[in-house]
Amino acid sequence: MPQLWLAVIISVLWVVFRSIGKRRALAQSILETEKPNDAKEDAYYQIEALPHLDLEQEEPIKFRPFKPKYHLTMSIENSTLSDLVAMDKTYASRIALRQKLIEEEGTNVLALNPIVDPAVFEFYTWMVETYLPTRFPTVYTLTPAGLHNKVTNLHLPLKPTTSQSALELLGSNVDSDFLFLLPPSTPEDDDKYRLQGFVTCFPSGFSTLKKLGMKLAEIHTPVPNYSEKMEKSMDRYFANLPIGKIVKRANWTITTHKRLFCLDGNHISEADRAALNDGLPPPSADDEIDIDQTVVRCERQTLHRLPNTRALVFSFKTYQYPLRELRDEGSGEMLCEAIDGLGRGNVPEMKVYKRAAIWGDRVKQFLREGV
Repeated sequence: MPQLWLAVIISVLWVVFRSIGKRRALAQSILETEKPNDAKEDAYYQIEALPHLDLEQEEPIKFRPFKPKYHLTMSIENSTLSDLVAMDKTYASRIALRQKLIEEEGTNVLALNPIVDPAVFEFYTWMVETYLPTRFPTVYTLTPAGLHNKVTNLHLPLKPTTSQSALELLGSNVDSDFLFLLPPSTPEDDDKYRLQGFVTCFPSGFSTLKKLGMKLAEIHTPVPNYSEKMEKSMDRYFANLPIGKIVKRANWTITTHKRLFCLDGNHISEADRAALNDGLPPPSADDEIDIDQTVVRCERQTLHRLPNTRALVFSFKTYQYPLRELRDEGSGEMLCEAIDGLGRGNVPEMKVYKRAAIWGDRVKQFLREGV
């Protein structure tokens, strides 16, 4: 009998402690889902200032993201919201080019669907009232009437009349391109984000307009093996990126021209691909690659989520580095190995996709022999 009572007491205590454990877990869950939200949103207002930035003396960032084997991965690293925008001494000339492109190219550089309006306004307000004047006080000054750009002498209103106007103002005053991706609006979309608005003055060989409204997988259709190697992880990462976190990455390619605004030609065409498969010279092959016009093109990319609309903002700033610069600094052999590595990683087709099958040998010859 005592053993029976002991068993009963142990069972009752187990139920009680289990109940207490569940309540504690629930309480902890509530704390983690409520209080940290405030802390995460605080990250958008804890911007580190650069009070002594001198644009005329600030050199552009030098990216050298070259690896002996190219693997198609996200390759992201954590960053801070302070690091969202990078500025340097090319700012004035590039802003002038951006303003010209926005005026002349229309929807090729700026377009949006109405569903993105709240996200655009949210991002614009944060950029104008908080981020830009806090991070770059030597360039932007917040006044009761709006944000004053000391370089262009333009004033950005606190409340733009339309979302398109907001994107035009951002695109004309910040040397970064911004794309807005919204979470699914219908249950059928599952966790698939869609591109619903953009200002991209420096696309690298693609039409952003043609991708408006598309899901991530549809946007990346031309990328070899994207569906097999990246689609699921990208969709999952975009769906779960928390408020207050920002990540960054860098990519690279080589172009035989210096056009920052480029709607096509940086990737392999179907005609070129067919010719290469048949062992023939590609129709668009450069008869004589001009080394002085050939550059390494890198993008500094970031991704973060807006706290209220929960839209994702993908941004990138484009850098160009002359081949002579890389050769003279001693990075030539590393770049040669990376060019060969395009065909040695987990997606060998990348060598063709990036047109390295066309420009690769000539570029390596210059880097190694100087001719």
